[in-house]
Amino acid sequence: MHQPDLQMVDLRGQYLSIKNEIDDAIAAVIDSSSFIKGRFVSEFEEQMASYLNVAHVVAVGNGTDALQIALMALGVGPGDEVIAPSFTFVATSEAASLLGAVPVFADIDPDSFNLDPNCIESLISERTKAIVPVHLFGQPCAMDAIMSIAEKHQLCVVEDNAQSVGSLYQDRFSGTIGDFGTLSFFPSKNLGCFGDGGAITTNDAELASSARLIANHGSVKKYYNEVVGVNSRLDGIQAAILSVKLRHLDSYIESRIEAADRYDALFSDCRWVVSPPRASGCTHVFHQYTVRITPERAGARDALAAYLRNEHIPHAVYYPIPVHALPVNLNGTHPSRAGDMTHTNVASEQVISLPMHTELTMDQIEYIAEQVIRFLENFEMVPV
Repeated sequence: MHQPDLQMVDLRGQYLSIKNEIDDAIAAVIDSSSFIKGRFVSEFEEQMASYLNVAHVVAVGNGTDALQIALMALGVGPGDEVIAPSFTFVATSEAASLLGAVPVFADIDPDSFNLDPNCIESLISERTKAIVPVHLFGQPCAMDAIMSIAEKHQLCVVEDNAQSVGSLYQDRFSGTIGDFGTLSFFPSKNLGCFGDGGAITTNDAELASSARLIANHGSVKKYYNEVVGVNSRLDGIQAAILSVKLRHLDSYIESRIEAADRYDALFSDCRWVVSPPRASGCTHVFHQYTVRITPERAGARDALAAYLRNEHIPHAVYYPIPVHALPVNLNGTHPSRAGDMTHTNVASEQVISLPMHTELTMDQIEYIAEQVIRFLENFEMVPV
């Protein structure tokens, strides 16, 4: 029997729970006609900065723009090298490639799926300009080790915090530790708007001014352009929506952690499933609930995905092809290089993400876990 209304992300359900607040916020923007820049954007920037305890927030058009603008503000350009993980969405390295820089891919820690600090130093060259750690799936990277390497080699750090807003690394929020942090407000994110949106975070006033300048066509004064910039703006309606949802972010995080706890408990006796480990001293906010299917069930991940699809159970594989192996990085059009990718390649063959959102019920979680376990227990290995 199919469990009704299963969704990977229930955006409508979340909207209905705060409908009056959202509708009033949108109406206020329309009534004021403050659609571009204006007070709603400024208010959200201030609220976001206060929440993260960071000095500056610069709202921009989307998370990819945030990465590109941050790198531009740090002076990254043609021929420079930027170290980043390959087990992530392409935007992380794409931002460097767009500037003529060379993405250099490092392997991941097999437990956290995050950039492994032990793989960074061997990839550093005289052209290395920055490190871009990605706080993947909702859990912060090992930032002390990364920052120590960056300081030793005088490198910049841009934290790709698109998936982990609200997560804590020790006593600091992810995205507030490096030179810059970047956020995405894509609708499915833990803090998502109703379209595209992003932001840049920093504690450095000069870097904040530079990022704001670049995001506005390289201009502070209208028709007086100082540098080559881009046009990247968060609009007033999205800012007003985000201001509402920011008030609920802590409760959203709590709901996701409770859902993850239930998944963990249900999978605890299943030897075929490895639940996502949680690093000591960190808060995992579970943008995704991503499990590994163990090597003893090699080949079962794709079969499980087909089974779940047939049973109308949402799921996703993040990421089936690591970025270093994508055509864009193999066809020679944009230069890149990679270190040893052992753990990255293995993860891409083993991981699968299950539904995770704020409206998920315990009954739904139990049904999903039951179906996963039942399939794996009955999966027949194909002889090699």
